[in-house]
Amino acid sequence: MPNQRLARLIVKGVFALLFAGTMTGCAGGIVPMIHGPGEPVMSEPDAFLQAQTQAREDSGLPSLRLLNTGQDAFLARAALIETAHQRIDAQYYIWNDDATGRYLASRLVAAAQRGVSVRLLLDDINVAGKESLFALLDAHPGIEVRIFNPSRSRDGLGRWLSFITDFDRINRRMHNKTFVVDGLAGIAGGRNIGDEYFDQHPNLNFRDRDVLVLGALAGDMTRNFEAYWGSAWTLPLERLYTKSESGEADFAAFRKRVESETYNAPLPYSRDVARTYLETLFSGLISAPAELVFDAPPENPEAPANEPQRTAEALYQLVENAGSEILIESAYLILTDEQLQALSQRRSGELDVAALTNSLATNDLVTNHSGYARWRRAMLEQGIELHELRPDAPACQRWVAAQEACKGGEVSLHSKAVVFDRETLFIGSFNVNLRSIYLNGETILVIRSPELAAAVADDIRYAMAPENSWQVVLNDRDELVWHQGAQTIPHEPEVGFWRRAMSRVLSWLPIEKYL
Repeated sequence: MPNQRLARLIVKGVFALLFAGTMTGCAGGIVPMIHGPGEPVMSEPDAFLQAQTQAREDSGLPSLRLLNTGQDAFLARAALIETAHQRIDAQYYIWNDDATGRYLASRLVAAAQRGVSVRLLLDDINVAGKESLFALLDAHPGIEVRIFNPSRSRDGLGRWLSFITDFDRINRRMHNKTFVVDGLAGIAGGRNIGDEYFDQHPNLNFRDRDVLVLGALAGDMTRNFEAYWGSAWTLPLERLYTKSESGEADFAAFRKRVESETYNAPLPYSRDVARTYLETLFSGLISAPAELVFDAPPENPEAPANEPQRTAEALYQLVENAGSEILIESAYLILTDEQLQALSQRRSGELDVAALTNSLATNDLVTNHSGYARWRRAMLEQGIELHELRPDAPACQRWVAAQEACKGGEVSLHSKAVVFDRETLFIGSFNVNLRSIYLNGETILVIRSPELAAAVADDIRYAMAPENSWQVVLNDRDELVWHQGAQTIPHEPEVGFWRRAMSRVLSWLPIEKYL
């Protein structure tokens, strides 16, 4: 017991020091839709989205499309905002105050001005420093902003100390990422809102994935949203900050600032342009059996989080039913004794397991990499084939629409997907790590489509090719080495001594559950 208490104190101290950099990255808790007082709710949805949905309902199956590039993911959200007629519900872990974050925010204001009810739900962990943007949005009578699980102290030393005094509660984060328009069209996946997620950053862009859906699955995303929107641990922004008195002049100045910024693609400012773009996207929809699974918000976030959540249980069930192959793509990958033992029992047959994750050179969080490094040897000894993304991967040219960024910058992995037997796809906000299993609220789609599953599987295998990633193995002296084609590297490649040393020291600490 003394050792456990000491370990917990170490975890609290390290987490408090590093919290700004450690947080990442069957439906639960179904509640009825609730319309807030005074919210404008129009009588019928937009005819365009309604017609697009009805045209695909004859199959009786959900309609889905992968959004593989950040540019498509950005334009899809922008175009859906332009076609919104009743309501927009956006739920995100991170919404950056940068070019793409401000652009989408400005179009939410434009939608609210034409009578659309806009609800924006954000996790508190990344709100600091962006309060002015959210206060401006919340000042519009047609927009309401709420914050999930906020710290009691909002800034300075008090906010830092809250990560120690409220350690258990603060660790329960809303990592879910959904965007729903009129209950008819929705997007779920791994992307937050920001330049690096939408191929707009000049140096570092994330390889990520979303899924665009039409029909009933979008309604399921709304129920996911409502569960968190109505949680006792969700507060209106005005309860946390002084209500902004922004007026039309402030919105006009904001709009002018956004219009002065540049983007890597033509933007759908008008409804007609948006509909044309969406028609092209919708033409690539695939009908397939699919279900949305989400973790309900905790009733008591201060209670111990020792049981796998609903999304993790869904993943475990798919692992149990896998026949020959499991392919994992996870930005942050941590499997410990419990998961590895279960996998060992399952792998008594001919089941191949391969995983792609970030290298130390591409991981945006050294802390998260340290948790992976702590268990990397155990995963290899279990027989898992491990590949780590290279920062200079030529695959960037295929993944990121901003080609110049690939030439002069780097690419990092942020996607979260698991493919089973090239038949079933598990995709969403869920990293294959302990935080997603036990602590975060997550949203995933289970899609039973050989076409979509094979497409993601092929892309993962392409990323595992020697030109795109290093394969980590144990050599004949039981040492970790990194293979780059015929070349063998004895330490983590493309990083300096101090970054390697920092990762190694952090890997000695029992903090992997909180990374």
